[in-house]
Amino acid sequence: MKKIVTFGEVMLRLAPENYLRFVQSDKYEATYGGAEANVAISLANFDMNVAFVTKLPSHEIGQGAVNSLRKFGVDTSMIVRGGERVGIYFCEKGASQRPSKVVYDRAHSSISTAVSSDFDWEKILDGVVWFHFTGITPALSDTTAQVCFDALKVAKAKGITVSCDLNFRKKLWTKEKAGKIMSELCKYVDYCIANEEDAKDVFGIEADNTDIYGGKLNREGYISVAKKLTDKFGFKGVAITLRESKSASDNDWSGMLYTGGEAYFSKKYSMHIVDRVGGGDSFGAGLIYSITNGYDAQSSIEFAVAASCLKHTIEGDYNMVSVAEVKNLAGGDASGRVQR
Repeated sequence: MKKIVTFGEVMLRLAPENYLRFVQSDKYEATYGGAEANVAISLANFDMNVAFVTKLPSHEIGQGAVNSLRKFGVDTSMIVRGGERVGIYFCEKGASQRPSKVVYDRAHSSISTAVSSDFDWEKILDGVVWFHFTGITPALSDTTAQVCFDALKVAKAKGITVSCDLNFRKKLWTKEKAGKIMSELCKYVDYCIANEEDAKDVFGIEADNTDIYGGKLNREGYISVAKKLTDKFGFKGVAITLRESKSASDNDWSGMLYTGGEAYFSKKYSMHIVDRVGGGDSFGAGLIYSITNGYDAQSSIEFAVAASCLKHTIEGDYNMVSVAEVKNLAGGDASGRVQR
């Protein structure tokens, strides 16, 4: 079976119940999540052979993070143990016109203190066909940025397909630093995943005649963005999620895959959101799954968008859906009728 590796940080997620605000809540639900871990969970639920690589402390909270991955079938055997803490993020779910909020407490987490000698990438990537990371991981520290470079050099030498979700986080680094480092990392990337803001924030490339806050999207503008990214880095494909935000509760959701000089757009879904965190990660996982399984470009973008649409209906970071459920939605059954 084809083996996939994702690399990044898994965090403890603390969230008030339901739609309570931080200042209202006297108790928090504890789960785990993080961009590349979310991708690994999705792929495991699609019955793919996937390993997640990170560094976690050897105490019980670190073990809880490992267990949260293991129970879905993710290979955790190459997780490095060490350091002192698991990163934490607090998530307040928005509703209607009130946006969701995230507060990070991840400074000095184990993965942010990781160094090159912690990881034997020749061994980790042996027999691997696909490697995935996001722009969050090199943003954690200068040393994790170097670890990313180490992994990518080995991946390219082994002929492994590499994907990267740009995932710009302004709370972690500046646009200037992101642009400098990601410009170097993207030289090793085959498939770039982004949203309507990432290309602008990281590389200064933006779609014309698009207002992300007013919900107005221009298809031709996104084709132009994808072409510019492809011309700059030589990507095999650029996948862009297209979110039309009506409110925190209701979005229209679609996507585009630009590959071989052609743009392929998915159908559009009108979503009522339960939890949007991890939506982009489930899109990335759907893309990786479909491409590694030989889907054509149109089928790939349809599968990725349908997978991420379903994630918006699920509490927590992890997308707990099957291939059959994704195919059912991508095939046109969006009725939500009870399955008996």
